Amino acid sequence: MGFPENVLARGERVERSIHPHWLTVALPTVLGVLLVALAVFVAVVTPDDSTGNAVQWVSVAVLAVLAVWLVAVPFLRWRTTHYVVTTHRVMVRRGVLNKSGKDITLSKITDVSFGQTLFDRIINSGSLRIESAGDSPDEQFSNIPNSNEVQQLVNRLIDEDDLRRRRHGSGRSDHDDAYDAYDDEFDARYDEDADGRADDHDQRGDGRYAARGDGAWEDEADAGRPRLAEERPRRGRRDER
Repeated sequence: MGFPENVLARGERVERSIHPHWLTVALPTVLGVLLVALAVFVAVVTPDDSTGNAVQWVSVAVLAVLAVWLVAVPFLRWRTTHYVVTTHRVMVRRGVLNKSGKDITLSKITDVSFGQTLFDRIINSGSLRIESAGDSPDEQFSNIPNSNEVQQLVNRLIDEDDLRRRRHGSGRSDHDDAYDAYDDEFDARYDEDADGRADDHDQRGDGRYAARGDGAWEDEADAGRPRLAEERPRRGRRDER
């Protein structure tokens, strides 16, 4: 029973969708095995007559009711509980017949913390606490698999959501940020290569590289070429005069 994707807003993407830790249904599973074993035991020890058959039917009915209450209901409750982290919010959906849910937008979250007992660390589980601005009470989620990773994921998405909102407010696009990042990377690599060439020539003692006014290094021969090119038309103009 997967999470319904139709509840997502336009441009919203699911980053992680999880159920409570599987150990929450470990005890119901063990109880189910015991109930089945008990039913087999009753069928074996009761006599094969009308009295025995009546005992068997009554035992099966009682064990079936116990199985529904102790095994099926906890399993369905675990299966229909969703903790969903998206690029816009944290969503919780619970309930088998009666549904309940809560959405916490990333922009309203003020703090995300997790807690683990020694047993939680062994089974890689824990609790997650989300504090939000306003009058809404803090949310405490228990039995979260990899709770420390979920906490880091939510914090990262909060930062990305804040950056996206700032960029949208300033009218910048993702292409502008990508171009700026590429431009900065190109400048850094160019300066690094120039420094490497200058250090290499300094070690050889040829002295061909000199510092420019902006602090970068350039070849003296290359630095002279633009000046000679600029002087040529000036000389031509002087010759015409």
